[in-house]
Amino acid sequence: MAFNDQGNGKSPWDANNGQPPDLDQIVAEWQKRFNTLFGGKSGGSSNKRKGPPSYLLIIMGLFIWLLSGLYQIDDSERGVVLRFGEYSETTMPGLSWRAPWPFESVEIVNVNVVNRFKQQTTMLTSDENIIVVDLVVQYRKSNPVDYLFNVRDAEATLSEVSESAIREVAGKSKLDFVLTEGRTEIALRTQELIQQTLDEYGTGISITKVNLQDANFPLQVEDAVQDAIKAREDKERLSFEAEAYANDIVPKARGEAAKMIQEAEAYKEKVIADSEGEADRFTKLLVEYQRAPEVTRERLYIEAIETVYLNSNKVLMDSEGNGSLMYLPIDKLLENTNKQNRSENNINKGQTIENNQPVNQNQDSRMRRVR
Repeated sequence: MAFNDQGNGKSPWDANNGQPPDLDQIVAEWQKRFNTLFGGKSGGSSNKRKGPPSYLLIIMGLFIWLLSGLYQIDDSERGVVLRFGEYSETTMPGLSWRAPWPFESVEIVNVNVVNRFKQQTTMLTSDENIIVVDLVVQYRKSNPVDYLFNVRDAEATLSEVSESAIREVAGKSKLDFVLTEGRTEIALRTQELIQQTLDEYGTGISITKVNLQDANFPLQVEDAVQDAIKAREDKERLSFEAEAYANDIVPKARGEAAKMIQEAEAYKEKVIADSEGEADRFTKLLVEYQRAPEVTRERLYIEAIETVYLNSNKVLMDSEGNGSLMYLPIDKLLENTNKQNRSENNINKGQTIENNQPVNQNQDSRMRRVR
């Protein structure tokens, strides 16, 4: 109740001409009010009744002070009781009591709610490209005691640890991997690194999820990055074309090489076989020559002459008797014979083998006559 809320509507300063009231007067005024509250009257001294004893007031104040130690903890919360500023105990959900101030106090921490914060960081990738990453971290205060006492500012520590972790993970990755298929893997590796660091610090924070919400290059280098991307695409295209050409030409070259090797092997076998055959023939001729030298010598001479005159078109014959030479135009005779054979073949085309046999015999006889 305000001082000006008196029975006469005046404040204590008005009764003393604007001067502060006397302390005894204030105490007396409050005593009258307590008397009225407990059934007493505020009349003259003749009707004045004694108020409640002072010890009752002390008991009431003590009771109210003890009631101030009651507090309620929800299901998602935990209560950390401090005794003279030092940790005492952790209370579970429900109605609890602790020694009132200044002996004990309680800090209530929500351990189930998922908090989140977003952080944007600019960094370098392993291939020395600048990238801007938007990181979203979700976390819970899983251990209220560690959260309150192990670090001075748990949220600030979490922010610094998250920035350090994403810098380390992205710094070991290439730009293409971060921008394309590597987002999920980078987020998981970053979450593991953040949680590991927070556990080492004993922050009492559990990371529930880390999302790489956005990853892109700065706008200031957009043109340069686009040129680099185009160059990389051209490189990949030319690489595929070269690989396709190699896949086409290499098998052909290998086939040609294998063919040449096989031909060389066949030629080798042929030369060896011919050499062995000639050697065997010479050995057999040697045996025959040792048995009949004159006959073998004559036979070899005749075979050599046949080989020499095999492709000759003209023959000189020595006539016996007059010693003159007779010239026979063998080439003309052979030409006429070939013409006659061609005409006979055209006439007899379609005949049976039996009908063709006399013709062949006639040809053989003419060839014998020519010889």
